[in-house]
Formats: sequence, structure tokens, C-alpha cells
Amino acid sequence: MFAKLVDGCAVRSPQARSDHLLSTDKHNDFDDVMSYAQNPFASSHSLDTNPFDDPPQQSAGGYAEQQRLEELRRREADLERREQELSAKADHIRRNGRNNFPPFFPLIFHSIKDEIPEAGRPTITRLFQLWLVLFGTLIINFVACIFIMTAGANGGGSDLGSSIGYLVFITPTSFLLWYRPIYNGYMKEQALYYYLYFFFGGFHLLFSVYMIIGIPGTGSAGLIRMIGMYGSRFWVAAVLGTVATVGWSVQGAGNAFYYLQIYRHHTAAGHSIEKARGELATHGAKAYFTRG
Repeated sequence: MFAKLVDGCAVRSPQARSDHLLSTDKHNDFDDVMSYAQNPFASSHSLDTNPFDDPPQQSAGGYAEQQRLEELRRREADLERREQELSAKADHIRRNGRNNFPPFFPLIFHSIKDEIPEAGRPTITRLFQLWLVLFGTLIINFVACIFIMTAGANGGGSDLGSSIGYLVFITPTSFLLWYRPIYNGYMKEQALYYYLYFFFGGFHLLFSVYMIIGIPGTGSAGLIRMIGMYGSRFWVAAVLGTVATVGWSVQGAGNAFYYLQIYRHHTAAGHSIEKARGELATHGAKAYFTRG
């Protein structure tokens, strides 16, 4: 009986043991394949999160903060780019710019497109156009005074003499004392230019009112003189006086409007008397006669 147990169970030939191990390996391999087919991502180390899940969303506050920072960075980059462009343009003008104004005898360089920042160009363009209207009005006023004198009007000679003085004197001084300062003010954003403009621009507004009235003998073919010429039926003088009155009114009203606009811009920019004094002490008076 013991021999049977040994023969049947306890003792196996080497070939039998090899067949048994091969059968066991095949069985284990089959189990592994089936297990992998059922859960191909299973492993001995469990994953804490599903790699295919969407990433956690940021809170609304964090997203808004990120957007705000990105907007600030974009604006800062845009500002730096504009500053570099303006600096390069100014350097180019200083190196290559040539005096171009007035056209018949160039004394200064004048280019709104090249020197004035884009935001200020409409204002400076309108002011330059108003200065041209002033120049044209001075010419028409002078011609009207010639006809007033030839009509034998009282004070006609004084009107003609004064109108010549206005044409010769007001034309350059208005350009240099109120137009050029605000041109430089918008170009450099320095406070002193604004205060020069406010001072001399204010006097120009008073002068415009004075010329609109047209008191006889003052060199103005304005309202009173115009009415007198119509009453005396000196039609050429009357029509020229009408054109002159309209010219004085248009440039006066336009300058008054932009005077207020520029004052608001000056206030918003934070300019002050103290700042103007500091600029004058730092740059000196010579800097206000140069483009740099």
C-alpha cells in the first residue's frame, strides 16, 4: 500500500513534474491576459486620480485676477512699444529733420504727424487750422480797411494803419506765443508750455472779442464798421467787413472751445506751477526753443 502511494502520488517522474509546471504557467498566463482584458489600466500601484479627468477649474476670482494681470502686461508692453517708436521718431527728426515752416522762408520744423503723439494730433491740427483762419482774417481785415478809408469813413486812415500793424505783428506773435507753446506742450507734456499757452492764449481771446466789435479807428472791420458800411452803401467794404467779422468770430469761438479742452487735459495730466518751475530749473530756458 505504501508503495502504491509512492507510485501514485508522492513520487513523480521528472517528465511528469515538468508537464505539471508547464500547465501551471499556462494557466497563470491565461489568467493574466483575462485580467488585463477586463481592466487594462490596473496595476499593483493604484492611481490617486484618473489621468483622463479634466484638470480642476480655477475659481472665478483667480481667473479674473489672471485676466487682469495679462491685460496689465499687454498695456505695459504696448506703452513701451509706443515710447520706443516716439523716441526713434524724435531721434530721426533731430538727425534728419529740416526747417520747413513757414514754407517761403523756413525757420522752424513743424510736423504734427511726426512730432505730436496720436492722441493729441486732432487738437493740435484744429488749433493750427484756427491759426490759419486768423491769418486769413487779418489779410481780409486789412483789405476791408483799405476800402473803408477810400470810402471816406471817419477814422479810415487809423483803421488802415492799425490793420497793417495787426497783420505784421499778430501773425508771427500769435504763432510763437500761443500756438507754438501748446504744440510743444502736447509734444513733450511739460507743464511750462501749458502755462505759456494759457497766458498768451487768454490775451488772444480778448483781442478776438475786441476785433469782432469793430470800433471805428481801431483797425477792425468788425461788426460796428460793417454796419456803418452797409448804412453808407459802400458795398465792397461792407461785404469784406462781413467776411472779416465772420472770420474773427469763427477763430475766436474755436480758440475758446479748445482753450477749455486743453485746460481739462492739463488738469487731468496733473500739471502744476511747481512742476513748471521744476522743469525750468532742470532744463533751462534754452530747452523751450529746441525740439529735443
